[in-house]
Amino acid sequence: MTPPPSAPGPAAPALLVEDLRWRYGPKTALDGVSLRVEAGRFCALLGPNGAGKSTLFGLLTRLFVSREGRIAVAGHDLSQAPRAALGALGVVFQQQTLDLDLSVRRNLLYFAALHGISGKEARIRADAALDRLGMAERAQERARDLNGGHRRRMEIARALIHRPSVLLLDEPTVGLDAPSRAALVEHVHALCAEEGLAALWATHLVDEVRPGDRLAVLHRGSIVADGEAGAVAAGHDGSVAAAFAALTGKREDAA
Repeated sequence: MTPPPSAPGPAAPALLVEDLRWRYGPKTALDGVSLRVEAGRFCALLGPNGAGKSTLFGLLTRLFVSREGRIAVAGHDLSQAPRAALGALGVVFQQQTLDLDLSVRRNLLYFAALHGISGKEARIRADAALDRLGMAERAQERARDLNGGHRRRMEIARALIHRPSVLLLDEPTVGLDAPSRAALVEHVHALCAEEGLAALWATHLVDEVRPGDRLAVLHRGSIVADGEAGAVAAGHDGSVAAAFAALTGKREDAA
């Protein structure tokens, strides 16, 4: 008698980090960090400067390679299948990396070509990205003529041109004014909700965290809180800022 088919197991998270460790000589930068981000979720990685956020991003993008712990992206183990894992990542680095002398559209097409996407398909994807950003009429402008908020949106569009499963953003609002920061946070939330993208947003600014976000607080290389932001804040009068201060000993820095 043929046994009934087994029920499918739970889907792999879009991003999985397990017991990750990293040292700079005698200094421990990451100490057993574990984290998972599901498809369609916005996860804020909140930590003071020097907490280890950039080190974690360096390991996620294979700038560094650790022998301790495991990273998987869209089900691909980063150490065993690095090409597939990295191909499922889109990255927005802390320092802006647009070619300021290229046009808005040419920046997108150039990055598409780096991913092996060219010709008609590259143009379709670039035009779709510009439409979503409301920047179709600015396609021929040089990137240097954009304001800081639009440049950041351009970098996000460029990072998504190859349709990754996970978007990493390392302090993406550095140097932006408050309205531009809020607009960028809203933009990435919309991408998660509408396109099923998983986003890991590293920041030290508590006002970039929403109550329904997944929140991981990183302090001195360890995750000291992990859960829905509202739940993390619940024990601190419902304030993410108060929770962050209590967990890290840092006062709120939202300037």
